[in-house]
Amino acid sequence: MKAVHFGAGNIGRGFVGLLLHQGGYELVFSDVAASLVDAINAADEYTVHEVGDGGRDHVVTGFRAVDSAQDPDAVAAEVAAADVATTAVGPTVLRFIAPHLVAGLRRRDPAAAPLQVMACENAIGATDSLRAEMAAVAGDEWDELARRAVFANTAVDRIVPGQPTGAGIDVTVEPFYEWAIERAPFGETPPHIPGAHFVDDLGPYIERKLFTVNTGHATAAYLGARAGVERIADALADEAVAAGVAAALEETSALLEAKHGFSAADLAEYRATILGRFRNPALPDTVRRVGRQPLRKLSRHERFVGPAAEAAERGLTVDALLAAVGAALAFDDPEDDQAVEMRRLLGELDPPAFVERVSGLEPSHPLFERLVEVVIAAR
Repeated sequence: MKAVHFGAGNIGRGFVGLLLHQGGYELVFSDVAASLVDAINAADEYTVHEVGDGGRDHVVTGFRAVDSAQDPDAVAAEVAAADVATTAVGPTVLRFIAPHLVAGLRRRDPAAAPLQVMACENAIGATDSLRAEMAAVAGDEWDELARRAVFANTAVDRIVPGQPTGAGIDVTVEPFYEWAIERAPFGETPPHIPGAHFVDDLGPYIERKLFTVNTGHATAAYLGARAGVERIADALADEAVAAGVAAALEETSALLEAKHGFSAADLAEYRATILGRFRNPALPDTVRRVGRQPLRKLSRHERFVGPAAEAAERGLTVDALLAAVGAALAFDDPEDDQAVEMRRLLGELDPPAFVERVSGLEPSHPLFERLVEVVIAAR
């Protein structure tokens, strides 16, 4: 069995690639970073180091890498002969992956088993988005090419921090992980990934993860940055930051309970688990890394506006989520393009225009005026 994974970075190697290896797949990484591709091809193995309670080392073998920028034909050939294709590139990069997958499907034997495609991104319906990008690339060919693949959405969760200097292609991660995958698209032949679990209804799992892990992580980053703290674990050791994160997650849990029927007790236990992970002192994670790309994190279906908008529509409390948005608007990192752009937009646009552009909400939405008030306070 062979799996092509797009994105050979820390998440690709330390999470998705590791589980695919454990499932018995030959691993082919595709990436645009020539130095990383060369480093992978120069190695016979790499180690995934789990740090924290219960952590252990995992050695990965049976892999290679191709440079999709320099050799797209090689990527297409790998996809054409693969059983599985996965991504961990970030939701905004999926449109650049789509042409490679389409080129691979063109070369694929129509009689072969369908390529099993899963986008493993921190976004709702990421595989659906990837499929739409592929359809746009293929045009009139899509109906035929689509028969050569099956597409399943996934929910992924593992904290993979910035890596220590000199680690090479080894990766440090937390012991906890979750990879939930839609069961139905695969019929009787799901991919063989022992560390993943297949579910009939993925939506609640995706939103529970996004609105708890991602919302909580980003809230800790932005409140921590505003408090002058460098590491996420240290941010959670600050009583004011910890209280702000806990309050935001209580609000998202109230939404998850109302929308999906999760029990309050189960959500409280889940929140406690997540907060414990954030406090892991062995993870060298920083507020700068977690807080990067604030404009994306403040967009319509992301970790703040997404749950706050639905909560406001239901008349639920959103005060703590709005406080987190205010902290996000104060995030200032000259090395992060989106942080720089956010500061520019805050200076150039009036508050309603800023809210409409960044959040994607219409002025008639019940959350809109509350967000305008937050922007006014942040200017």
